[in-house]
Amino acid sequence: MFAVLALGGIGAFFGLLLGLAARFFAVDTDPRIEAVREALPGANCGACAYAGCNKYAEAVVAGDALVNGCIPGGDMTASAIAAIMGQKAGTVEPKVAYVFCRGDHRHARDLFIYHGILDCDYAQQYHGGFKACPDGCLGLGNCVRACPFEALSMGPEGLPQVDEDRCSGCGLCVEACPREIIRLLPKGDHGHLVWCNSQQRGKTVSRACEVGCTGCRACVRACPQEAISMDGYLAVIDLEKCDDCGLCVEKCRFGSIHPRREAAAGSAARPEEAASA
Repeated sequence: MFAVLALGGIGAFFGLLLGLAARFFAVDTDPRIEAVREALPGANCGACAYAGCNKYAEAVVAGDALVNGCIPGGDMTASAIAAIMGQKAGTVEPKVAYVFCRGDHRHARDLFIYHGILDCDYAQQYHGGFKACPDGCLGLGNCVRACPFEALSMGPEGLPQVDEDRCSGCGLCVEACPREIIRLLPKGDHGHLVWCNSQQRGKTVSRACEVGCTGCRACVRACPQEAISMDGYLAVIDLEKCDDCGLCVEKCRFGSIHPRREAAAGSAARPEEAASA
């Protein structure tokens, strides 16, 4: 009985101490932080440049972050947070990830058979990767694993495919790609794009990949809107200038250019293959 009473007394004493400590050392929190946190989708993806939704909510209330900084949440979340903060939300431009490589198993050449860890970063460190194209997709799925929204999957020919309906434009796949092949573009299906990431010279590209851009400039000369320019040895199309006329597609001998709305296909066929399909 004595032992029970002693333990009970000790427990009550320390409980009282903890209660007093909680009362005197309590940190007042702004109720708006919890309100902002509740308005967020809770993905903790880091697209806002903060370590999760909690940190972003704290930054918004502190005035260190914009109310429309949650890319996955879009306009609806921005409007809700703006109402909590008494601000104007502005607009959140929806973006989608695109994989700028069509060098799949059928069209791109490998230098050797890779038996290492199925990770693009590790493969990149092993003699610069097993792909003959040093700028092409390694196809080991770092971007797929990085996506918290399950918007990316590996296609049957070894290239990642993007589900535009699920993609939030958070950019985590962009950060996960060691070869900087994935880029975020405004959501939509307007415009043509050069589905290549190579910065190599023409002969080097053609030896490594059948559908790579060789920098021949035929598309540049063919474009009536002057929407195509050269970034080194790679042709780049300005979506704001492109009017979808398709003349660049006709002039590209290697099938590097395709309409953006075909991006979900995940791989490109050469012109003669597309004609026979």
